[in-house]
Amino acid sequence: MLRLSPYYFETAVIFLMAGGGTGGHVIPLLAVARELRARGHEPYFIGTDRGLEAKLVPAEGFPLERIEIGGLKRVGVRQTMATCWQLPASTVHSMRLLRARRTAAVFSIGGYVAGPPVMAALLEHIPVVVMEPNAVPGFTNRRIARFVARALVNFQETQAYFPKGRTELTGVPVREEFFQIQPKPRQATLNVLITGGSQGSRTLNQAARASWPLVQKSQLPIRLVLQTGRASHEELRDAFAATGLPGEVTPFIADMPSAFAQADLIVCRSGAGTVSEVAAAGRPSVLVPFPFAADDHQRRNAEAFERAGAARLVPDKEMTGEKLFAVLSELAADARALACMGAAAKQLARPGAARRAAEILIDSAKAVRNNSV
Repeated sequence: MLRLSPYYFETAVIFLMAGGGTGGHVIPLLAVARELRARGHEPYFIGTDRGLEAKLVPAEGFPLERIEIGGLKRVGVRQTMATCWQLPASTVHSMRLLRARRTAAVFSIGGYVAGPPVMAALLEHIPVVVMEPNAVPGFTNRRIARFVARALVNFQETQAYFPKGRTELTGVPVREEFFQIQPKPRQATLNVLITGGSQGSRTLNQAARASWPLVQKSQLPIRLVLQTGRASHEELRDAFAATGLPGEVTPFIADMPSAFAQADLIVCRSGAGTVSEVAAAGRPSVLVPFPFAADDHQRRNAEAFERAGAARLVPDKEMTGEKLFAVLSELAADARALACMGAAAKQLARPGAARRAAEILIDSAKAVRNNSV
């Protein structure tokens, strides 16, 4: 039976949010933490000084406890050895934090930062609720799958990796503005948004640039918006301006929901956060998985969207200017295909994910309390 301490009977319950490194990990955790705080509870985070959590979590007013830990996947022998050396100490430190803060339950979204606190929670018999945003679980979530109290997933097929009866298809927290985007009637000009994320994508940037002469020559009626990242912006901006094509090349798009709303088609990577936003917006997409993502999860995400009829999948090595132009030409001429892809994407959207995750966390803490009474 799970151990229980008196803090479970306090009005404000304390929850640990475990995970970090990238926005794909930190942003969903923050969304759930806000829901918990709105209900009068006290979430806190464990992370590193190197990850995005070091910037975003304090800015949101949540406590952030630091540990020293690195990755284990595709990091080289030196980093693997360093991580193995850090793991026991970080796990012990996490156990002390769990006890000191009287933590009722742990919410994890995976990633190497989540490893020590999740391991510590299991050793302390504290319930762990995981959110798996990708079609195939990451390393940490695969290793702890049979021990979790609940698993919240983004894809139907992901449920097979966790014990039967402990999963729920909740989706990943996405900003409400994406769900408010309305279907866009097809106009004579196809508005195409190409984005490789805030840092940009070399593959997408190069393919976009190589496609411009082909678009010019064919007089294809499209308008292009390219988010390049800051490193490549000036060169690509000048090259695009020289073409005279309609559109915009920008280093960063601050209001991405508005950019999605104006787009008829989105060309992007297939990280969990990105595809969740595409689904919430109900927009057709061309997905180009990042080939070096851990466990090749971006390819699995894109395959799930393609099976649903919501997207076209183009492998990174095949995404050239010629390929991009061919796909854009085909879809520009097929308004019905675009409409069907957008409708299929919308069917994959899961609103209310943060709210439901908070409810499940609270229920998990209550279940421990009730079993100990």
